[in-house]
Amino acid sequence: MSRQRSRRIELPPAQENIEKLEKVVSEGNYYGAQQMYKSISARYVSAQRYSEALDILHSGACIQLSHGQVTCGAELALLFVETLGKGKIPYEEEILDCLDKIYETFPRVTLPQNLWDVDDMQQLSENIGSAKTRVEGCSSFLKAAIKWSAENGASSNGSPELHIMLAEYIFSESPEVDMAKVTYHFVRGNNPKKFASTLVNFLGKCYPGEDDLAIARAVLRYLSSGNLKYANILMEEIKKQTESAEVVFPRTELMQFINYLLQTLERDALPLFNMLRANFKASLEREPAFSEMLDDIAEKFYGIQRRNPMGMFGDIFKMMGGV
Repeated sequence: MSRQRSRRIELPPAQENIEKLEKVVSEGNYYGAQQMYKSISARYVSAQRYSEALDILHSGACIQLSHGQVTCGAELALLFVETLGKGKIPYEEEILDCLDKIYETFPRVTLPQNLWDVDDMQQLSENIGSAKTRVEGCSSFLKAAIKWSAENGASSNGSPELHIMLAEYIFSESPEVDMAKVTYHFVRGNNPKKFASTLVNFLGKCYPGEDDLAIARAVLRYLSSGNLKYANILMEEIKKQTESAEVVFPRTELMQFINYLLQTLERDALPLFNMLRANFKASLEREPAFSEMLDDIAEKFYGIQRRNPMGMFGDIFKMMGGV
């Protein structure tokens, strides 16, 4: 006990180390600074001085990222989140602000809209590699932060603000955007208007046939989580923003289905819901995941239990498990 107390006394205030380490980074010794950030912060963690360890790691992540050292910055950002967990720090606005500052410091680099329109193939390869490193680093940090937030006071899905940050970064920085991932995180967020802006941006540059799928996927994801309010706000905003941005809103059978579905879910109309699924079967089969989402929607809005994929044997095993 006395040894631990003396160890705490020996550690200087965190700010002294922060200033020293910032100087090392400013001199260009990024690797040396990285090792020092990790070893010095570990001493504060061992002494259970978590607040000071967090200050050091936060400063290190931000300064490394601001110097373009994405791998180093992302590693310190992950250690920051890991230390939040070790210190059992609760999810609150002050910590969210710290996470947001790290997120905002991750570099943003505008890539050509069509990556293959670049003459220098070596430069293209380097650009794609750098973009993947940025996205992987930021994604790993934010996914860890989302997991920490879910375990320490945010909703069971994790902080909605953090989900939005991750969705925006994946969309803006990925060499090839995976709209399914973007949708997954926006739907767990709390800002359907911002999601609508992202989708309208996507509509202006996507390939033919991707536009209505992206909108339908977004609406159905909201509905499969039981959020009819956000689904309606999203559709209204997309229609409004496509007009002002002079982007063509897709007029397809799939969009007809989505419009009818939103109206149907406002009332107790299971037969109409089933009729819509049958009549628009061909359009819905364009993406296999739509069928599962609609099963979820039927359960959420009409209490229809999903069929067990194992059939009779699944029911038997379920009964045996309940014994």
